[in-house]
Amino acid sequence: MSQDLSKFKLPKNFRGRNVITVQLWWLVQATLFRFSPQVMYGWRRFLLRIFGAKIGKKVIIRPTVKITYPWKINIGNYSWIGDDVTLYSLGEIEIGPNVVISQKAYLCTGSHDYKTENFSIYSKKINIKKGCWIATDVFISPGITIEENTVVGSRSSVYTSLPKNKICIGNPARPVKDRIMN
Repeated sequence: MSQDLSKFKLPKNFRGRNVITVQLWWLVQATLFRFSPQVMYGWRRFLLRIFGAKIGKKVIIRPTVKITYPWKINIGNYSWIGDDVTLYSLGEIEIGPNVVISQKAYLCTGSHDYKTENFSIYSKKINIKKGCWIATDVFISPGITIEENTVVGSRSSVYTSLPKNKICIGNPARPVKDRIMN
């Protein structure tokens, strides 16, 4: 058996909003969000909140961040989302307070079931708990939880959940030592 894409069907309400809202968000993101001056963090928080995102106090979101469905995003107080980060929010993404998601990180909540003939799509929540640092160019796959105060090193790929207070690196990312705070 091989995949037959003519049988693919998007699950009902998969996007979480109607097609007009989705298209309107993509238009707003491509213009008002993306071309806003770097320092207009409040403006970008405002735009995301209009579209249903839960955004905490003083969250810094850079204008080059890409968010698929903002109504599936929850970001805690004082967190930073860096340049060219992708929040591929087919499912929920919860980012705790005081979290740094560095440039070019990719949080991917959805994929396809390669074992099904219709190549069915699914989503699983990503949860990054308080005090974590996701360094540059990290990939996080669907269904992952990264526990409190964990650092994921540059260019790592996260395919299993990671414990708290650890430094994790590699492909796949694995704990290599404790994170000791001064």
